[in-house]
Amino acid sequence: MKIEEVQSTTKAARIAAHTHIKGLGLDEQGRALPMAAGLVGQEKAREAAGLAVDLIRSKKMAGRALLMAGAPGTGKTALALGIAQELGPKVPFCPMVGSEVYSSEVKKTEMLMEHFRRAIGLRIKESKEVYEGEVTEISPEETDNPLGGYGRTISHVNIGLKTTKGSKLLRLDPSIYEAIQKEKISVGDVIYIEANTGSVKRVGRSDTYASEFDLEADEYVPIPKGDVHKKKEIVQDVTLHDLDMANAKPQGG
Repeated sequence: MKIEEVQSTTKAARIAAHTHIKGLGLDEQGRALPMAAGLVGQEKAREAAGLAVDLIRSKKMAGRALLMAGAPGTGKTALALGIAQELGPKVPFCPMVGSEVYSSEVKKTEMLMEHFRRAIGLRIKESKEVYEGEVTEISPEETDNPLGGYGRTISHVNIGLKTTKGSKLLRLDPSIYEAIQKEKISVGDVIYIEANTGSVKRVGRSDTYASEFDLEADEYVPIPKGDVHKKKEIVQDVTLHDLDMANAKPQGG
C-alpha cells in the first residue's frame, strides 16, 4: 500500500511592492502605531482591520467577506496582506492581479475557481495506531513453497522493537518484510509501523550507535519514549487546491 504526503502548492512568494509588510502594526489595545510592521499611516483603517482579525480568531466571521474600497495607491492590498500576516502562515492568502484572470489560455471562471480553492484551508487531524521503537532484531522465517518445487518462501518475519519504557516482539506479514528491505532497515534503526496499513517508515539511526569519529552521513535520533504500541495524532494543514492536485495525480503503477 503506497502512502504519499500531500505537498503544498502555495505560490512561491516573490519580492514585490508589499513584501516588507509583516502585520497591521497595532499595539496590545488594538491602536495603530505611527510606524510599525512595514505600515505607515491609515490608522483608522488598520484599527478596523484589527477588529476583523479579532472576529476571525474568535470564529465569528464564518460565511462573511471583507470588502475594501478606495482609490489606487491608498493601501487596500497592503491592509489585506497585513490581515493575512496577523492570522499567521496557517491561513492561506492568495493574491492575484487582473492580468492573471484575463488570460487567453485559461477561462476566467476556471482561474477564479482555482484561486478560491487556494484560499480555503483545511486542517486534517488523523489518529493512527503505530508501533515505534529501535529495531533489536529482524528474523524472517521460511517455509516450503506452496506451489511446489525446491524453493522456500518467507511465511512471516519477527521484528523486535524497544523504547525507553519497554520492548515488544512483533510477527509481521511477508509484504511488510519487503517494505523493510526497501527502506534498508537494519538493527539499530528507529522505525515506526502503521498498524492499519502496514506502512513502514525509517526515522533514523539510534543515537546509541553514534560515535565521535563517524564517517557515515546518517541522521541520529533518540530512542522513542513511551510504549512500543501507541496512538499518534497527525495534523496537516492543506488547501482545497492541494487536495485537487493530489487527486489529479495518476494513482497506482
